[in-house]
Amino acid sequence: MKLVVATHGHCFDGLASAVVFTRLYQHLRGAAAELRYRACGYGAQQLRADASVLTGDDNAILDYRFFPAERLGWYFDHHRTAFASEADRDQFEAWRGARGFHFQPSYSSCTKLIADVAQQDHGLDLSELTELIQLADTVDAARFTSAAAATNRDTAVMQLVGVTEHYGDDRFLARLVPALLQQPLHVVAASPFIQQRWAPLAAKHERFVARVRSTARAMGRVVYVDLTGQLLETVGKFVTYALYPESLYSVVVGRLPGGVRISVGFNPWHGAALDRDISAICARHGGGGHPFVGGISFPPHELEHAQAVGLEIARELDR
Repeated sequence: MKLVVATHGHCFDGLASAVVFTRLYQHLRGAAAELRYRACGYGAQQLRADASVLTGDDNAILDYRFFPAERLGWYFDHHRTAFASEADRDQFEAWRGARGFHFQPSYSSCTKLIADVAQQDHGLDLSELTELIQLADTVDAARFTSAAAATNRDTAVMQLVGVTEHYGDDRFLARLVPALLQQPLHVVAASPFIQQRWAPLAAKHERFVARVRSTARAMGRVVYVDLTGQLLETVGKFVTYALYPESLYSVVVGRLPGGVRISVGFNPWHGAALDRDISAICARHGGGGHPFVGGISFPPHELEHAQAVGLEIARELDR
C-alpha cells in the first residue's frame, strides 16, 4: 500500500509534522506501507495538496490547506485559513468522525497538534522526538527569547532550520524524515548532508540581512521592505525585528523564482499586544496564515500588483 504525505514544504514545522505523523502512522498501521512525501506550498510554481498529488491508496495532508480528496484519510492543520471555502469546511466536518481529521487553530504548531493527538488519543510514546517537537513549536510560534536568538544560526540545530526552509522539497523530505526517526535531532543537524548545504547558505543569509538593512523603510509602527529588485537567495523570517526592534509589524515583498511573495508578521518581542488578525488581512488578498503571521503569493507577472498590496497592508497595519 502507498501512503502519500503532503506537507508544507520548505518549512521546519512541515518537516517535523511529517516525522511525527509517520511515527503515529507506523504505530497504528505498521511499517509495511510505502511512504511518499510531497512538499507543498502556495507559490506560483509550487505543488498544491490536490488530486494531482494525493494519489496514494491512503493520503495525508499536514500543515496545509484542506482538499476534499475521496482517499484523504488524515488531516492535521492549525491555520485559521485551512479551508478555501465553506463547502470544503462542510466536507471536512462530514468526514471528521470517520477519518483521522484534526483541525485546531489554537495550536502554535502542527507538529505539536499531531504529537498531542498521538500521545493523548493513541498512547504513543514520543519521548525520543521531544527535542524535535519543541523546536518546531518554538520556530513556528516565534517563541525565542529575542529576535537576535531567532535569527542566530551559530548552532547546528538552527542551521538545520535554515537548510530546511531553503532546500525542503520532496527529495529532502524523503531523506530527512527517516533520518530524524532514526537519530537524535542534534546528530542529524551536525551530519555532513546538512552542514554541506548550510555552508553556502551562511553567506546568503548575511547578504539577505544587508539587503533588508539597506531597503527597509519605517512607516510608523510598521517596517516595510521591498526586496523585489533582485531574486531572493534565501529568506530570514525574523531579521526585520532584529534590525528594527521598534517595529510592531513587518511587511516584506520578495521576488522568488516562482513568483512574488508578501510576508506579513507581528513582532512578538516588541512588548505591545497584537491588535490585528494578520491571517484575515492576508486572506482578503488570496493568502492566509495565523493571527500573528501570514503570507500571500502572486505569479511573476503581478509584481507591481504585489508591491501595491504590500504597501496597502503596511498602511492598514499602521492605523
